Amino acid sequence: MAFSQMNIFSERITLKLIDESDLDVIHELHARPEVDKFNTLGIPKDIKETEGIIEPWIFDNNKENIQNYTFAIKFTKTKKFIGLIALKFNANKHLRGEVWYKLHPDYWGQGFANEALESILSYGFTKLKLHRIEAGVAVENVSSIAVLEKAGMVREGRKRKVLPLKSGWSDNFIYAILEEDFNKV
Repeated sequence: MAFSQMNIFSERITLKLIDESDLDVIHELHARPEVDKFNTLGIPKDIKETEGIIEPWIFDNNKENIQNYTFAIKFTKTKKFIGLIALKFNANKHLRGEVWYKLHPDYWGQGFANEALESILSYGFTKLKLHRIEAGVAVENVSSIAVLEKAGMVREGRKRKVLPLKSGWSDNFIYAILEEDFNKV
């Protein structure tokens, strides 16, 4: 794993901070019903709505002291957009971050989510010097649960009926990994 300015490189993928040029592929990702199944964002009604969603992400990416990184996941060999991963953190005394990700269904089950998550965890612990990184996941989202657990994240709790999904209110598992746990993985 290598870090270059604001790009993160691993074996097969590059994490690149999103910008305006990513609007179309992000809109296409958000418009897919299978991606939306466990997402509280909802399917945007048009590209202008997607633009409004990602505008603050791009703004945060351009600040001098970034505290909310949103990366496009790209297949390094082809530069093809695979999905999104983000790390929001608070640099105060808690040194805690939260991660989320979405992958295009064409890339599900191929280890790209694991590679992206491990890359962002490494960045959070080695470059940002975070102490703890958390993630939330709908209890029915078994694929994402497997990704979190493979990366060494530990299930710490369950929030009841906190996620307003299309299927109704869903419980949410809380996962976390500490810096010392990550260094053991």
